[in-house]
Amino acid sequence: MDSEFQQEQKRVDSVIETITERISRLEEETSRSRNELINIRKHFWDEVKVNVDTFDDYLETIIGLRQEAQALSVSQSTDRLVSKKLSKLRLMQQVPYFGRIDFIEEGDSTQEQIYIGISTLTDESGEEFLIYDWRAPVSSVYYEYQTGPAKYATPGGEIKGILEKKGQYLIRGGVLQSMFDTSLTIGDEILQQVLGKGTDKHMHNIVATIQQEQNRIIRHDRGRLLIVHGAAGSGKTSAALQRIAFLLYKYRDSMNADQIILFSPNSMFNSYVSNVLPELGEENMQQVTFQEYLNHRLSKEFQVENPYEQLEYVLTAKNTPSYKSRVASIRFKASHLFFEAIESYRKSLELSGMLFKDINFRGKPIVTAGQIAERFYSNDTSLRFHNRLEKLKDWLIKKINETQEAELTMPWVQEKIELLSNEDYHKAHTYLAKKRGFKRESIADYEIEPEALARLIVQQKLKLLRKRVRTFGFIDIKGIYMQLFADPLQIKQWIEGETPAEWAEICQATLEMLYEGKLSYEDATPFLLMKELIQGFQTNRSIKHILVDEAQDYSPFQFEFLKRLFSSARMTVLGDFNQAIFAHASEMNDFHTLMSLYGQVETEVINMIRSYRSTKPIIEFTRRLVPNGEQIIPFERDGDRPVLTQLLDHTELHRCIASKVATLRNLRYNSIAIICKSSEESKSAYEALSNIDDIKLVKNGSIKYEQGVVVIPSYLSKGIEFDAVIIYDASEQVYGDESLRRVFYTACTRAMHYLQLYSVGEPTPLLRNVLRESFIQA
Repeated sequence: MDSEFQQEQKRVDSVIETITERISRLEEETSRSRNELINIRKHFWDEVKVNVDTFDDYLETIIGLRQEAQALSVSQSTDRLVSKKLSKLRLMQQVPYFGRIDFIEEGDSTQEQIYIGISTLTDESGEEFLIYDWRAPVSSVYYEYQTGPAKYATPGGEIKGILEKKGQYLIRGGVLQSMFDTSLTIGDEILQQVLGKGTDKHMHNIVATIQQEQNRIIRHDRGRLLIVHGAAGSGKTSAALQRIAFLLYKYRDSMNADQIILFSPNSMFNSYVSNVLPELGEENMQQVTFQEYLNHRLSKEFQVENPYEQLEYVLTAKNTPSYKSRVASIRFKASHLFFEAIESYRKSLELSGMLFKDINFRGKPIVTAGQIAERFYSNDTSLRFHNRLEKLKDWLIKKINETQEAELTMPWVQEKIELLSNEDYHKAHTYLAKKRGFKRESIADYEIEPEALARLIVQQKLKLLRKRVRTFGFIDIKGIYMQLFADPLQIKQWIEGETPAEWAEICQATLEMLYEGKLSYEDATPFLLMKELIQGFQTNRSIKHILVDEAQDYSPFQFEFLKRLFSSARMTVLGDFNQAIFAHASEMNDFHTLMSLYGQVETEVINMIRSYRSTKPIIEFTRRLVPNGEQIIPFERDGDRPVLTQLLDHTELHRCIASKVATLRNLRYNSIAIICKSSEESKSAYEALSNIDDIKLVKNGSIKYEQGVVVIPSYLSKGIEFDAVIIYDASEQVYGDESLRRVFYTACTRAMHYLQLYSVGEPTPLLRNVLRESFIQA
């Protein structure tokens, strides 16, 4: 064994030597290309002779500019490519590879030793592969098979053979620390080491420990929609990020990172996962929250509620008079039924109901809203709705042009001319001279024409009005949306199902919010859909793939909207309905409604039931908190049972938490989360625990994932893991309602190594089973 270990270390040394030489060469190349790039930029205009006296001169100038721009572009592309190669090689210099398979291809008697790492490396000739990229077709054998018959797919067809041996390596800083011979997909030894480590402020790549079910997700390449339903801690997010790296590798000639969007739960999560792709030598994809998109589109018109404000209301306002109707509103407006109602309502606008705004200039109407409506409904109604609106837009521009002509001789125009500053007059003179064809050197010869100056002033005044018309700003979208709720009975003409019993109250509350210029979260996507259906969808065809994490928090309505918005994209969604804490999803247990989005043929569902995040005792505890939890399989990693401590009052609670934090810090836990039910409870807890050194409060809007000791609301902890978790108050008073089961489960499943629950008074009834079965120390 020692001899084999030494041989393997020699190979590591040899490969690192090759990598080091390659880095040295590329650094020289980078230095040269950078100097070349700087030189091109510096002397760009020196190389171009600008002459526009004749058409030939002009043509020669254009060709010269294009050639120099092309040279600059090629130089920049080369520089980016070399930098990317260097980045990968520097990563490989520390950990060149992590796995090996000995494979005999069918019909061949020679065994090939295939070493697997984060990127491909060949010898100097380019013919011998020293390392295969983990995404290469042959590497799938490492993740998919035990020793024996194996196969893998290539563009040229399926390759069959025998997997004779599979090995794993733990290499750090170029030193082989351990190696394992394994017949398992991935040996438990290395996975144990990885999972047993403390967390840091970033999620890391899992290429050395990808499991078989994760590999299916990463390499899945069929249909329009992949749904991953995975238990807490099953590695679905990690697998999805590795999936992005795989897609960028497989489609490297036709897809780049800018054509992939990750919809993540919050900005802090974006920071947490930002390291994964760079670790693999890939650029990060675009990351955005759905709320950020809604704000981008709607914040100029409304104060838009965010999803966590909505959730905070649901968690804390149960005793308010409007609570029942608000929850009913959230659920109904999230449904596919309401999506269809909006579509039917928009269809009805072809015959009546369109509302418009006056087009005013200098306080007087050019065209009134009534005149616009009359024109819209008197024109050819056989035309498509959007064509009718385009014709209406053209008519309004014509009316503005007529106004322009009429205003030219008005006294206000002459006053404006007389009040022009020297600077503004000079600008106007230069602009009009160029428009008349005067060259730079003869602009001074141009004598400004009074009518041309008057026309320019009126044009400038009407510029914003023209822009408003061209962007359909004359349509009263807010009024049209409000019309939907004006009479609670009228919705029956646009809907084929039942409205909630509280519909009249919902209508009244919606109108009150809209009158105040506010948009509740449950109204934001329906309002935007209404706007898109009227003005024409702003589809983004450049995006080729979208990933939606924490997909159980999205409504069927929102998924329908995303499908329309990114009409050319394929979609990967990841979620766990045991963590469905938003009101609209509280009664949903699967992605059945989502499966109809693209149809069964275009959809595949992968269920992940093995959980890796937490120790076995923690998973044994948490899986008993939810229905069908027995299906969750814990990974064999030992640890302490969760502890429940019952206390008399909050003074004792805060003393115990401070003491527990000190103990956990002594045990070298890097991240300790004190998880509260709501933001309201988090603020109170943070103030009471402020004597703990370096304690931080995580609020909605926090940008970075913080290490150390944090106080955090349950819903902001989703998707993140901590070395140790303290449930602030698991009492009947706080978690007494059955509707909070999923919130409570989500909070408890954040713990990797240690879980402590405190209860001021009687513990939550959600713990009855685990207390009876002794899966928690009380």
